[in-house]
Amino acid sequence: MEKGSYVKDIGPASEARGLFVVSQAAQGQSRNGPYWRLTLADASGSLEAKIWHPLSAEFSDIPVGSVVWAEGRAGLYRDQIQLTVEQLRQLSGEERAAVDQAALMPASPFSLDDMLDELLTLCKEEFRHPPWRKLALSALSNQELRAAFRVCPAAKGVHHAYVGGLLEHTLSVFRLCRRIADQYPQLDRQTLLAGALFHDFGKIREFSGGLANDYTDEGRLLGHLVLGVEMLNPHLEKSGLDEGLQRHLKHLILSHHGELQFGAVRQPHTAEAMALHYADNLDAKMAQCRSLFEQLGEEGQDWTPWQATLGRPLYRAARTPESPASSRAGASARGRKNAVREECLSLLKV
Repeated sequence: MEKGSYVKDIGPASEARGLFVVSQAAQGQSRNGPYWRLTLADASGSLEAKIWHPLSAEFSDIPVGSVVWAEGRAGLYRDQIQLTVEQLRQLSGEERAAVDQAALMPASPFSLDDMLDELLTLCKEEFRHPPWRKLALSALSNQELRAAFRVCPAAKGVHHAYVGGLLEHTLSVFRLCRRIADQYPQLDRQTLLAGALFHDFGKIREFSGGLANDYTDEGRLLGHLVLGVEMLNPHLEKSGLDEGLQRHLKHLILSHHGELQFGAVRQPHTAEAMALHYADNLDAKMAQCRSLFEQLGEEGQDWTPWQATLGRPLYRAARTPESPASSRAGASARGRKNAVREECLSLLKV
């Protein structure tokens, strides 16, 4: 079947007709009768949809994870685009098998294999203390963990909420922590980088992944901070890592959300824990900005809708024009970076 409309192309006062995944579904009650509140998603994003009475009465159940053909008209509600559904049909198993899954599942814009190769190369470069090196390579060489880590999303929404999001976010935080350690040599570099590598490892078990990515039962009950420590324990026992370093790594994982109201089990109590928290928060916020500005469409100054998670809308400001000299310098820097990266990858294959 043809995909039809993509979420990113649905604007206010426009009509939409296409295939979507139902990522959330709940019934509500209005003055006019019962209604359905849905979140419809595809590879380009997600939006809220409503099925109002009397059409809503035709659906006794709309399973999360089902693929539907939906038609309706979009409007604005509290500065967010919302689709009023006029027709909805759940696809049969045979129809679903014929749908291009890539059109329905958002994925990282970067190569998953390249990111994983780069992360492994950086681990081999950075972890000089044998127990740290053994811990990192033990976890990443486990075939089951590695396969899940490669494709796991980093969230249900907000930032890196797509296939490969966890890998992309982890690599980015690892890179940031390397730079922080360069700037502040008093930090325990290898402990900080171990925290960067494993800070979100528990998300492998916190999220289901797949078309209807959602929290697992243990994800809801325990959360990825506790799950991450639990998952690392068998590898820590075999690593030979000093007890104090093991305890510090666990603290980095359990405190990286920064504050208790944001899900941290403990506030950061070491310099490395504070550095990891800020690196993690910065990467999450920048990824959120990137996603929001992409939804604005064409380049130029513009405002996003109100963002509840940030408590504000964001403004895409005018950019400083690039001079020919800076363009050449940027191109040269990118060339050097690519050359170094290719060299690292060739070393890894050896």
